[in-house]
Amino acid sequence: MAKKTALLSRKLTPKAVPIQIVDAELLEEKSEAVQAWAKACKFTGEAGTYLRLQGKKGVELVLIGTGSAPLTPWSLADAAANLPEGVYALQDVDAGECEVAALGWCLAQYRFSRYRSDEATGPRTLIVPESTDIEMVEKFAEAVSLVRDLVNTPAEHMGPADLQDAAEALAEEFGASCETIVGDDLLDENFPAIHAVGRAAAEGREPRLIDLKWGTKGPKLAIVGKGVCFDTGGLDLKPASGMLIMKKDMGGAAHALGLARLIMASKLKVQLRVLVPAVENAVSGNAYRPGDVIMTRKGLSVEIGNTDAEGRVVLCDALALAGEDKPDLLMDFATLTGAARVALGPDLPATYANDDKLWAALEAEAKDAQDPLWRMPLWAPYDAMLKSEIADMNNTAEGGFGGSITAALYLQRFVDAETPWVHFDVFSWMPSAKPGRPKGGEAQGLRASFGAIKKFLQLDG
Repeated sequence: MAKKTALLSRKLTPKAVPIQIVDAELLEEKSEAVQAWAKACKFTGEAGTYLRLQGKKGVELVLIGTGSAPLTPWSLADAAANLPEGVYALQDVDAGECEVAALGWCLAQYRFSRYRSDEATGPRTLIVPESTDIEMVEKFAEAVSLVRDLVNTPAEHMGPADLQDAAEALAEEFGASCETIVGDDLLDENFPAIHAVGRAAAEGREPRLIDLKWGTKGPKLAIVGKGVCFDTGGLDLKPASGMLIMKKDMGGAAHALGLARLIMASKLKVQLRVLVPAVENAVSGNAYRPGDVIMTRKGLSVEIGNTDAEGRVVLCDALALAGEDKPDLLMDFATLTGAARVALGPDLPATYANDDKLWAALEAEAKDAQDPLWRMPLWAPYDAMLKSEIADMNNTAEGGFGGSITAALYLQRFVDAETPWVHFDVFSWMPSAKPGRPKGGEAQGLRASFGAIKKFLQLDG
């Protein structure tokens, strides 16, 4: 993404090209020349469309259609991605609406350029009303961009050690601490499930538990993120097509770090702890096997029904550790199941909450932030589907039905019943580009989660 200082400004300049928001009715109030050009271009003010009006010196006016709807985070995104480099001024929009749309203006200019030789186009700067909270918009954009960057980076350069580097860089930026337990030390420190899943990885890509802490006052907030940096499926090997985007299987960790960035940048008064079990689910002679029984930090034994259900196995040790601090709120993010995508598609994170007050906060913030979530049931009768004949539980459900629900029920066994907890089964990926959201890594539920944290924990600001 272009530098944040280049994308938004409160300083109006004479060279700024006006941007006006229109619908069909407002379009009819424009001059005959504008209406004629709009008709020639088949522009009707429909939502998601825009029109450039050229003059002798280039673009002189931009009309952006909204239909009959209010501005969304993506109303300006298509224009922001395609207008010529320059300065534009949004007219006749209040600060609240402007903050919503300005986020999409910034995110539309995101570009993952690490491996590209072609140069990016210059930034499009948006002039916004004086009272617009530019700083908060930029914090959201930076958090989303961090998630995208981490997920988009190929596994060759985003292994467990690289994920550790990203967490340590974030900790250094905000004065947090970051400790990591690596390799066989996981066994010594009682994280056997993380070790079992990640032990087959090559030297330099050993499994690890990343532990970031920030803040000494306020409620305790724990965030856990699944950090499977590449998922072959293990000995239950995925087909080639199933591995194509498995670099994104650390998307939960990316969300945890992105949300941590947002919390620390906003100086929320919380005691934050971020736990990322980082592994590669690889294939080698010492890979964990179907039918193995492994122990977990909580003392529960798990029979491995399928090595491709590894995410919940690494998460359970991290969730158990998080619970030992008795947090006031526990959140986890994970690219956990294909079943969630079958049920809800790529855009809606399957969301499981064990506390109705917590879900109410999430639901309200998802609506306000236009950052969708969908509650799924922690349906207790399905818990019996996780039975094992030789262990306390199986990591896969008998019969295969309700796969996202049974995965959440598996995780719930490692969360204390009195701890408010929410689990997000996210996709972390845009399978095709949309305005402001290029194909590739994507943050989901991040803005809604941030707002819900403040509301649920009754934080100021």
